[in-house]
Amino acid sequence: MFNYFCADVQVRGEYPAFIKRYFKEHNIELEIQDGDLELIKEGTVDYIGFSYYMSRTEKKEKTEKTEVESSEGNLIGGVKNPFLQVSDWGWEIDPVGLRISLNQLYDRYEVPLFVVENGLGAYDKVEEDGSINDDYRIAFLRSHIQAIGEAIEDGVELMGYTSWGCIDLVSASSGEFSKRYGYIYVDKHDDGSGTLERKKKKSFFWYKDVIATNGEKL
Repeated sequence: MFNYFCADVQVRGEYPAFIKRYFKEHNIELEIQDGDLELIKEGTVDYIGFSYYMSRTEKKEKTEKTEVESSEGNLIGGVKNPFLQVSDWGWEIDPVGLRISLNQLYDRYEVPLFVVENGLGAYDKVEEDGSINDDYRIAFLRSHIQAIGEAIEDGVELMGYTSWGCIDLVSASSGEFSKRYGYIYVDKHDDGSGTLERKKKKSFFWYKDVIATNGEKL
């Protein structure tokens, strides 16, 4: 429930009941001035935008996580889910988790949702003919967009979807250029070498059709 704390305040315009006990048990005292709570109530958001890359699995009993059982992630991690594939960087690939997240958020808040980030960081190889055949990225995006379609059929109101990202750049989570997300390849490498030449990957042409058909053609 703590994961909903910020959204509860921003969407509902008030502090959730459970947070009061948390504040008390952690000796947290807020300095609330006259009119502050009224301003929060008046200034609620119209929609929720969120990023989705992976899900997280936890164990009931907290134990010291070993390298074998731990999973990677940006800021968060967990224990390995044996039923999920992982990216080159160990992030677990879970499109069903996106559908679940969309349903849970919409069920709780009943405001439009917007997936503002979703993508796959991967090693890309430039073939001798200059092509980059990133079918793995297409498969990732296709499965997640399909999951979004299912969530819409479930009744979720979705404003839109934007992937991360359009062009290769330094990864915010790892500081590497080799962790590529884009539809456009940039000739730049972790050691600083490269010409910065751009090349369209296979996913570029695929995603162009996705956009043109509003997700009908996957």
